[in-house]
Amino acid sequence: MVMRRVGEKLSRWWGQPVIVENRPGGNGWIAVTAAKRSAPDGYTLLQADTLLFGLQPHLYRRLPFDPVKDFDPVAPMYRTPFFVVVNSNSGWKSIADLVAAAKAKGGALTYGSSGIGSQAHLGAEMLEQSAGVKMTHVPYKDTPLMYTAIANGELGWAFGTALSAGPLLQAHKVKLLALAAPKRHPSFPDVPTIAESGGPRDVEMKTWIALFAPHGTPKSIVEKINEDVARAMAEPDVREYLAPVAFSAWSAPPAELAKTVEEDLKQYGEVAKRVKISLD
Repeated sequence: MVMRRVGEKLSRWWGQPVIVENRPGGNGWIAVTAAKRSAPDGYTLLQADTLLFGLQPHLYRRLPFDPVKDFDPVAPMYRTPFFVVVNSNSGWKSIADLVAAAKAKGGALTYGSSGIGSQAHLGAEMLEQSAGVKMTHVPYKDTPLMYTAIANGELGWAFGTALSAGPLLQAHKVKLLALAAPKRHPSFPDVPTIAESGGPRDVEMKTWIALFAPHGTPKSIVEKINEDVARAMAEPDVREYLAPVAFSAWSAPPAELAKTVEEDLKQYGEVAKRVKISLD
């Protein structure tokens, strides 16, 4: 939805159609491969995220692309932090409470994710490492089922976004215990950070969406697209659409986007190596 809104604005400003083409399947590789093979002329862009460019390089030995060598960063679009989602009646009022429960249960406390190697899985591994506890990972193929399991008391907790937890959050079946970010989010000012909530200070997780171009795209074209995407993301209707679900418009130079990809590759690479995760 966000890309279509932005695309409509770019079409109007550029005087030519901007077509948003969905190419699902294959872990996102179908879309990535098509973009990688396109001419580096600015006419084909790839919308990628943290999972695709920050995690997958550490999960698959035969990845058909290199996020750094095959693509040039063009324009950030938006990002959102992860929250610790728990049952509203769990009795936990802080991350300190959750960690204490994990220690008391000796590894039996469960946490969920959308699958082995997912961002939520690796984030929980980071929390375990930093807090000095062990818990049991329960991967789900269906994210709504994971939240339902939390609401029903079958699952202890999970890292999730405000958007994905939305329906049960609005029904007060689950709650946001803490935020995996250095500071609170303006959309949820009453939700403390993990550090403020008695947890470790080094557990930070965010997911982002950004645009990339085939490697070798002229710098002048990249700069023009970056400027206009930032302008589109600043439009009131886009920001109003993002705010309720804790998504924040993110505008920055291509160099900052490149640095973010580099940092994510390092952060998640260390975790994936430590827990020996491989999906092929």
